[in-house]
Amino acid sequence: MASGAEPPRAPRASEDPSGWSPLRRPAGAGIVGQSPFSRLVVAHCVGVAGDTLVTMALAGSLFFSISPSAARGRVAAYLLLTMAPFAVVAPVLGPALDRSRGGRRTMMILAAASRALVAVSMAGHLQGAWIFPEAFALLVLSKAQMVTKSALVPSTVASDDELVEANSRLAIASVVAGFAAAVPGVLVLKIGFLGGSWVLRLAAVVFAVAAIASLRIARPAQPKEKIGSDSAAKAELHAPTIRLASTAMALLRGVVGFMTFLVAFDFRNTHRPAWWYGVVLATSMLGNFLGAVGAPLLRKLLREERILMGGLALVTLVGFVCARARGLGAIAVLAGVVGLSAAACKLAFDSIVQRDAPDAVRGRTFARFETRFQLVWVLGAAVPVVVHLAAGTGMDLIAAAAAITFASYVGALAASHRREVV
Repeated sequence: MASGAEPPRAPRASEDPSGWSPLRRPAGAGIVGQSPFSRLVVAHCVGVAGDTLVTMALAGSLFFSISPSAARGRVAAYLLLTMAPFAVVAPVLGPALDRSRGGRRTMMILAAASRALVAVSMAGHLQGAWIFPEAFALLVLSKAQMVTKSALVPSTVASDDELVEANSRLAIASVVAGFAAAVPGVLVLKIGFLGGSWVLRLAAVVFAVAAIASLRIARPAQPKEKIGSDSAAKAELHAPTIRLASTAMALLRGVVGFMTFLVAFDFRNTHRPAWWYGVVLATSMLGNFLGAVGAPLLRKLLREERILMGGLALVTLVGFVCARARGLGAIAVLAGVVGLSAAACKLAFDSIVQRDAPDAVRGRTFARFETRFQLVWVLGAAVPVVVHLAAGTGMDLIAAAAAITFASYVGALAASHRREVV
């Protein structure tokens, strides 16, 4: 794709004679509607609810119960495990999403239906060895849904200006769906004779509903771009807007992983009470929510690239201040700011890919970038696992890394614009 050129696009929803409607619906139109975007929201959020129930059921397993006091070797093994699903998603499922007209819709259906079957099987193996490969399969299918959802969004909105808002609505709705699923999950876990196996059976029912909801997703129009080889995808990965944005987003994803385990091991080594870690997690979740809510408001004033700059600048400023202040309050504030910036910038990055990447390679593009971001998250998290760092020193490192990335991103964008003018 030529730098600065407007990429070719398939017809938008508002242009489709079949009756597709844009994201902006009349006042009073709820999330559960007949528009393509509403159908995508429902299918994705029901799947997220099922994933939440599975997470609760497996809270005592190797996959989801890594505590701050766990041995460093066990934590390192967990970090490597989080990378495993992407080894399948990137090279296999990404290209599959781009191969046919209905591939993405089909993937949403298969991901939900397959998780329903796996969850039923897991309910009978909760204490057995089969729980590990089954949990891995669920992780792969969950990541496949996430990538597919991102690839489907552009075909459900009327214009590029709505992409950030659409991604924000999906993120907010996913949070709500997760909390809503947690309520019956807790109730089932509290009933002694039911326990985790019945939570998994409940998850299977939810996944079955997600599969049915996915059947309602409208089949996207056939993309105009055709792919003869992997060269188109590789070229798109090197488009200036996407490549530079991915570098900024990767830094923020790495900071999230670094911050998570920096705080965990610092609190463990300094014998802080467990509720301190809960406070930090709560502020991080609040930051994520505020980032998802605020991104569409920012997009009305700024382009996606400016949102990425703002996120990096905010982490830099607050990081240096909090490193000087230290204490629980400073750590909690920085965790909230990191969560806010990462959430808002992720929505901006997704919108840049959805805006500038040809539809024909969008599935594999998202799969590849999600793999890279997860790798950076793991690398960031591994630093405080391998090297003992005080919280103050770690916050200084976060601020310095964000400052360097901010300067690099601004300079590279300016250079790219100068080349376009010439």
